[in-house]
Amino acid sequence: MDEQMIKVGITQGDINGVGYEVILKTFADSRIAELCTPILYGSSKIAAYHRKAMDLPPVNMSTITRAEDAGCNRVNIINCISEDTKIDLGQSTEAAGEAAFVALEEAVKDLKRGAIDVLLTAPINKHNIQNESFHFPGHTEYLEESFAGEGHKALMILMNEGLRVALVTGHIPLAKVASTITKEDIVSKLSLFNQSLKMDFGIVRPRIAVLSLNPHAGDDGLLGTEEQTIIRPAMEEAESRGVMSFGPYAADGFFGSSMYEHFDGVLAMYHDQGLAPFKTLAMEDGVNYTAGLAVVRTSPAHGTAYDIAGQNKASESSFRQALYASMDIYRNRIRYQEAGANPLRKQYFDKGADNVKLDLTKDEEAETL
Repeated sequence: MDEQMIKVGITQGDINGVGYEVILKTFADSRIAELCTPILYGSSKIAAYHRKAMDLPPVNMSTITRAEDAGCNRVNIINCISEDTKIDLGQSTEAAGEAAFVALEEAVKDLKRGAIDVLLTAPINKHNIQNESFHFPGHTEYLEESFAGEGHKALMILMNEGLRVALVTGHIPLAKVASTITKEDIVSKLSLFNQSLKMDFGIVRPRIAVLSLNPHAGDDGLLGTEEQTIIRPAMEEAESRGVMSFGPYAADGFFGSSMYEHFDGVLAMYHDQGLAPFKTLAMEDGVNYTAGLAVVRTSPAHGTAYDIAGQNKASESSFRQALYASMDIYRNRIRYQEAGANPLRKQYFDKGADNVKLDLTKDEEAETL
């Protein structure tokens, strides 16, 4: 496997939030830049503003014009937004949304052409970033469309070292969840989750817990029938495709009794069902990972945190873990591809319990005589 330094493209996110704070705090530890080649898409001027405003330790930064020029042992920064962009700490502004989108767009362009290896996104404001080119509920959906030509579907996974939670439905209103969930969608998400656990996390035989939609898993139809008519049939279909899933479990008891510790992944039916317990258990080191795509993208599990922006109160732990996760997943994918690149040719076939014959060519058969 090629052990060259992984180029990590980092987007600045919302310039009025805690994005720059967690980025600067992470790379204030100079050892981090020895593990990868970080390339920040944003503004050196805005980075300096945030550092001075919070009296943060200096970070070794070098301005470059393209990702190919990135150097080692320092943070490389590509200035892709106007130096006149106004900063209003703690405020949602149109300028901040535009700056976040431009940085994301430039990073995705470089990711598509292979100039960077993985993408790490700082938090955005899903409202102010909206424009003609970004009309999505979040990063996940934007990236899915950006790489749609490769035929991949995205799957949101919230993860830390001991817990991985994926979602059947993502950023949609709660009132639409029940009508949106289908057997086909659950089968698809289970298959994507299973493949990601194998390819991205190195788990040979993943065990996936599936949560119910209704309280108490529907109580045999008393509180809803989706478990019987949609979820269980989907699990059976997925099992026929080689996916090991268990449940469906009522979410409250499942998390309350720490049952998640016995599984490699948890598939939740909707956003808050999975993310509320996850963030309670793993907010400090939680990572948002977009699985299912041909590219690797991670993000800290928290948002812009306007309420503490510019106050030197934000923890960089989640961002740092997102950085580590992006590199680990990238390497795991290479190992997975290498392991399956040259499969052994089948040497025999089953002719019945009492008759097993070597599958040799005539020449090979002659050589064995």
